[in-house]
Amino acid sequence: MSATYTFDVFSSLDGFGSASGNWGGYWGKQGPELLEHRFALYGGEQRMVLGANTYRAFAQMLASSTEESDVRDPWVTRMRNLPATVVSSTLKVPLDWPDATLVSGDAVDVVVRLKEESEVPLRSHGSLSMNRALMAAGLVDRVQVTMFPVITGQTGEEPIFQGAADFDLELIESRTLDGRTQELIYRPTLHV
Repeated sequence: MSATYTFDVFSSLDGFGSASGNWGGYWGKQGPELLEHRFALYGGEQRMVLGANTYRAFAQMLASSTEESDVRDPWVTRMRNLPATVVSSTLKVPLDWPDATLVSGDAVDVVVRLKEESEVPLRSHGSLSMNRALMAAGLVDRVQVTMFPVITGQTGEEPIFQGAADFDLELIESRTLDGRTQELIYRPTLHV
């Protein structure tokens, strides 16, 4: 049986994964319902899959943060304590992640093997270029977009689907968090 793979990403309405300027974490729109939902989402058994750039960003953010900062929200701590596979040909062990395995090679090959061998679902938060390649290879079972109510036309960074293949999306679940933030879960199919 093949493990389910979820590409989990935060987005502005105009499709950016982050923004410069004075937005802050979550574009300043986090609320208690969002944070509780994220905490519960990362409570079940699962394995994280991260690319090198996202791993580096998480490691740097956590190293420079304080216990009181958004970066250390309980769901982030819970995510960091999950087993993780970090796909990279440039990183070296040891990694600053409690239960991380560093795997060198093509992400598509790595995830094909993980999907075959894993007894728990696989989840990736961020890792945009890696997940675009995995989607093109048909390895992403769910795209989970948490869309914050902002447009970052001037300050948006990291366009989530820039350069991606074309996909049809089947909406399989949706919810509104804190009366303003949308979580949309889709099943992607390569558009031919």
